[in-house]
Parts: sequence; C-alpha cells; structure tokens
Amino acid sequence: MEGNDFIRKIKKLAKQRKLLCRLDKKRGKGSHVTLYFDDKRTIVRNPKDELKTGTLMAMLKQVGLSLNDIQDS
Repeated sequence: MEGNDFIRKIKKLAKQRKLLCRLDKKRGKGSHVTLYFDDKRTIVRNPKDELKTGTLMAMLKQVGLSLNDIQDS
C-alpha cells in the first residue's frame, strides 16, 4: 500500500465514522506530511512511496486503528 492509499482510506473511514480528518503538508520535513485522525496524529513519509509493513502497523497504532479497519474501507 502506498502512502496516498493509506491517506485515502483513513479519510474515508473518518467520513464513515463522522470524525475529523485532515492532512497538514506544512507540518513535516521534506516529503513527510502529518495526518490527523480525530484527536490523534501520525506522520506519513513520502506519500508516493510504498509503505513497509512495520511502518504501516505503527501508523495505524498511532491513530488507534487496526489493519481490519482500513481493509473494509
């Protein structure tokens, strides 16, 4: 899964759950962006690149979700 796919799935899930979700491109160095999901946040490194499994799992943990949550969306 690419970073952009992750962002798209998180935004869709937030819309389904009626939660606030936003992307801040100015908060992060270089190609990194900050993704806010309700009151939690995670850093997405270059959204165009493929996410490694460990990175994906860590990002999901930071926003309080599991892999099953985003596979359905």
